[in-house]
Amino acid sequence: MEKIMNSKLIILIVIISIVFIACTTKNDQKNDNSKNEQLLWLSIDKFNNAFKEGNIEQLASMITNNYTHTNTTSKAIDKNTWLTYLSKRKKEIDSGNLIVNTYEMTEKKVTFYNNTAIVTAKVSTSTTRLGKLTENEFRVTNIWILEKTNWKRAGFHDGKIK
Repeated sequence: MEKIMNSKLIILIVIISIVFIACTTKNDQKNDNSKNEQLLWLSIDKFNNAFKEGNIEQLASMITNNYTHTNTTSKAIDKNTWLTYLSKRKKEIDSGNLIVNTYEMTEKKVTFYNNTAIVTAKVSTSTTRLGKLTENEFRVTNIWILEKTNWKRAGFHDGKIK
């Protein structure tokens, strides 16, 4: 009888230990996810500000080497093609021909898959080009990858809603 009691006690201790370890691991994962999410949103804000201002160097450092960018009206382009477009856009900003009045991201949602984040949002823009005001709204999907300790955008797609 004593052997049975000792066996049951050992089994109970093992079960309690497993449950404790599992709970601790889940809490650690939640803390990591929370920290990663904060870093991701900071990166997205930094990226959006760089885009608004035309800071090509900043943007180039925040996208992956195999970056894919797709807009509503064109086929997918790679990193170099997008950076070339940004160079032309920067010249327009610097000359005053293009003024980015607002570039706002709202209705943001993120889903994590290990070191990958899928971000969906609504982007509202207001620009003035050669004196003409244009306002647009887009639904966007961004794919972000955690490389070491930095979030980098790996993919972008938008659909115009206004």
